[in-house]
Amino acid sequence: MASRRAIVACERAVGMHAAARTRASIAQRLSTKTSTCQCQQQRWNSVSQKPNSDRVRFPGAVDSKFTTSLDFTTKDQAMPTFRVLDAEGQFADPQNVPPETSPEELLKMYKDMVFVSIMDLIMFDAQRQGLISFYMVSAGEEAITVGSASSLRADDVIFAQYRETGVFQYRGFTPDDFMAQLFHTKNDAGLGRNMPVHYGSNKLHLHTISSPLATQIPHAAGAAYALKIQAQQNPTEPARVVACYFGEGAASEGDFHAALNIAATRGSPVIFICRNNGYAISTPTLDQYRGDGIASRGVGYGIDTIRVDGNDILAVREVTRQARERALKGNGQPVLIEAMSYRVSHHSTSDDSFAYRARVEVEEWKRRDNPITRLRKHLELRNLWDESKEKEMRSEMRQTVLKAYRKAEKEKAPALRNMMDDVYETWTEEQREQMKKLRTILETYPDEYDISAYDEGLDGLNEKK
Repeated sequence: MASRRAIVACERAVGMHAAARTRASIAQRLSTKTSTCQCQQQRWNSVSQKPNSDRVRFPGAVDSKFTTSLDFTTKDQAMPTFRVLDAEGQFADPQNVPPETSPEELLKMYKDMVFVSIMDLIMFDAQRQGLISFYMVSAGEEAITVGSASSLRADDVIFAQYRETGVFQYRGFTPDDFMAQLFHTKNDAGLGRNMPVHYGSNKLHLHTISSPLATQIPHAAGAAYALKIQAQQNPTEPARVVACYFGEGAASEGDFHAALNIAATRGSPVIFICRNNGYAISTPTLDQYRGDGIASRGVGYGIDTIRVDGNDILAVREVTRQARERALKGNGQPVLIEAMSYRVSHHSTSDDSFAYRARVEVEEWKRRDNPITRLRKHLELRNLWDESKEKEMRSEMRQTVLKAYRKAEKEKAPALRNMMDDVYETWTEEQREQMKKLRTILETYPDEYDISAYDEGLDGLNEKK
């Protein structure tokens, strides 16, 4: 099923006409009799017949040596975690520093992280006051999203989960865009059809977020395969990649495994970015898996994999930069990044995390290692930041968020016709009949159904011409 969704995502990306050719191509390649994989298996089988060889190239294990020692492979040690800055904002290894990031870029990344944290505080409170129905905070994970976004091209395609506000902020999603979606106003690109924090932007190449866990991962694998085909058809155009974000909890879904497998076998140029924040809602990682995190799974699927300190924005930035280069190398390949962090916030406004973890644990993490604080210390060490700039920036950002907030509060909701629009190219007779009946009910019981909050009022029931 997940492989099917990946194919469908590929079809949508390359267009219906090209999709027909793509479907036939994928079906042919997946055939057990004619696939490239089968041809390689036949070639390996012939190679394995060499006399006196110290290994057999089994179809399922390409270069496995013979041994007379009966040893089970065990998890001896964890995969290392790459970092650039230590918790004090200093270079962990002054002799091994990534390419320098300009002061302008450092400041942009810092400001984007702070903006997300300020908006999170305001909108969390707004939900508690009943002004919006739902919200999710990114506290503790800002460096993962902003840092990775900074190393992607503006036209690279993004599939997010629901804690990637920093990606949207870095790409240019405006305060008005955020508030229009959160308050489901007529200016919302999704026309109020999604619950809050399910952002999306066609202009910014950000696929709309959906609630079901992990469904975006096979979509990303298919979309990346489509980009690969497009690059082959248009070799003069700049090559693009797909970046797909998800949490370690989503990696327990079957879609994760199907997506990594199809991406590996098809050579899809996709960067899988796992935010391992320690909790899948209320389930700690100890109860989710016994292996070495999520990174070890990438190696199992034959995917280049790295683990990075998710609280170190410069490390995330550099890892993503090199991952993008690898994804486009040769005929394309997937890359898996496991970014280690800690979810400081509750899972969402529907969750009380202190029911399953100690408050002191959260406070310890907030005090010990905060991604925003770490970058601020680095900026101060380079004389790029100080307390006066900090106060001025936070005051301005708060006013910016509140201005967009108050504006969205006063906007009308999308016209009622949007319940029916975009299901089909034009309304069906059944839809017209349903809207006619709805109009009758609203006109009969005006005191029961106040539609003044909807754009165009009763006229908003009319079909677009």
